[in-house]
Amino acid sequence: MTPEAQSVADLLDAAFADSRIGPTAVSLALQQMGLSGGDAAHIAGRVHRSQRELSRLRRREHELSALFSSARELAELRDSDAVLARLVQRAHEMMGADLAYLSEFDPDTHELRVRETSGAVSARFQTLRVPPGRGLASVVVETRSPQWVADYAEYAGTHDSGIDDAVSAEGLVSLLGVPMVTHDDVLGVLFVGGREEKSFTPDEVALLSAVADHASVILQTTRTLRDLQESEEESRRTLASLTTHLAERDRANAVHQELVQAVLEGGGFARVAETLAHGLGRSVAILDARDQIIAAAGLPLRPVMLAPDDAVRAAIADSRRSGLCVALPGPGVRAAASMTAGSRNFGALLLGDGDFELGAVDMRTIERAAQVCALLELQQEAASGADHRVRSELLADLLDDVPERRADVKRRARRLGVDLAALTTLVLLSVPGDQQTAAARAMSRQLDERVLVAEYRGYVVAAMSADGVPEPQQLRAHVSAAIRQPTTAVLPSSTSRGLPEAFLSAMRTARLLAALEISDVTTLADDFLPYSAILDTDTRALGSFLNDTIGAVRRYDADRNADLLGTLRAFVRNGASPTRTARALNFHTNTILQRLDRLDHVLGASWREDERLFRLGIAVRLDELRERLLTPR
Repeated sequence: MTPEAQSVADLLDAAFADSRIGPTAVSLALQQMGLSGGDAAHIAGRVHRSQRELSRLRRREHELSALFSSARELAELRDSDAVLARLVQRAHEMMGADLAYLSEFDPDTHELRVRETSGAVSARFQTLRVPPGRGLASVVVETRSPQWVADYAEYAGTHDSGIDDAVSAEGLVSLLGVPMVTHDDVLGVLFVGGREEKSFTPDEVALLSAVADHASVILQTTRTLRDLQESEEESRRTLASLTTHLAERDRANAVHQELVQAVLEGGGFARVAETLAHGLGRSVAILDARDQIIAAAGLPLRPVMLAPDDAVRAAIADSRRSGLCVALPGPGVRAAASMTAGSRNFGALLLGDGDFELGAVDMRTIERAAQVCALLELQQEAASGADHRVRSELLADLLDDVPERRADVKRRARRLGVDLAALTTLVLLSVPGDQQTAAARAMSRQLDERVLVAEYRGYVVAAMSADGVPEPQQLRAHVSAAIRQPTTAVLPSSTSRGLPEAFLSAMRTARLLAALEISDVTTLADDFLPYSAILDTDTRALGSFLNDTIGAVRRYDADRNADLLGTLRAFVRNGASPTRTARALNFHTNTILQRLDRLDHVLGASWREDERLFRLGIAVRLDELRERLLTPR
């Protein structure tokens, strides 16, 4: 190659060399060609321009290659967080910056939160939150245009101490931020920063904006996918809710049909319990107003259904007030519904654990079942009430014993299947007047159909055969528990003179017990026969009689902690004989005589006379009998 050709080749090599190569190579090539002065300077300038353009084109090629790589990654998007992290890393590399980071915009709070960083060394910076209207990032969001500062310390916009501390901790000086937008929404801001003062060129702003556009696509795609996922989950929840509702409705329809059929066929409470247990897949217990089991299904029952605890009773009370089925957390009882009709309470329905939660439709089904149970109770009560009235009227006519109606009484008894000749025993109950009907019903439930029960002359009376008499104390206790009131039971010792005479004897005894303020006991009429026959049954008059006769002795004993009343009782029982009284009390005769002298002082010297001693004997025996009845209580 000739020297001239070699010089041209060297000049071309210098022109296409890296722009960082200095002017020496170009000057040597021009000297070899024999050029100098102005011509050489002109040609050298053009060579340098060619070097700069070539360097720009190479950098642009590198940037386009990086953008194409980002586009491919977007097309293969699987993990948005990983793609965003890679994109921020590319921005860091392409811009030759010390730091690159992406802040995501929250449309609800208008805050910017740092989501991805590349080149950050401060933990505070990686969790930075930018409040609305603060810092360079907020200006980018508000203007939706790129913003940069060569020296952040000289930034004239609004500062924030948190932002300034994070920037200072990272050692940043220059910052360039470009918005990430889609349609009318701002998704965030992409930043690059340097730890030295720097002014950013339009090419650098355009390049970072292109990367920000890719980041916008990623964020928008992520949000779209999230919205689609939430929509899918919401659709699934709606479908599940609809499926559950349809299942509840189908169960409710089946239970309603079976309940109607049960009522029409007279199936009673057992059929209602079986229908609910089968339809709702759980144990069912029907309780009466005293929390006693009427019917049950879906066995075995949990103990809390057999004996409700405070929580279950509270739920029943809430249901009684609201008329709605009340859910419980369990275990054991999951729902309680009160059986009410107006102000009357007949009990409650309890439902146990099952394979599924009871829904709103299931709760309405339980409420309908409770109403059906209340209707059954009213139906049974009406039928029982009609039968009770007929039998009560028969017993009332039997006790009235009107000769003209005896034939009619016998005819009605035959129709009811009652053998009048077998009614040889009578029980009288004394209860408060407003509880007599309830007491009669409770008493009837404990006796068989051969027994006649009536509300008669202010008392509840039952006439029965001798072999059908239940334990009187248990019968009285059952009625007392049913009406929740004290009850007194009186039994005549014999009905040989007829039921009417036996009733009068028992009624006089009941009145005497009331006058003595004795209640909640079971007694025989014979125990009070002489007193009930001769004494007034007025409480005030009888109390005055006892006070006038032995009241002074009681007061003496109370004041001196003595027992003159015991001596007086023994004296009366032993025929007014001091000797027999001493033997009965295991005292010396002189001791008894001394006590009799004290009784002379308390009662007066005439108390041993026949008429006064007779009255004292009645008072002492009656008072002793009352004390014997009241002491066990």
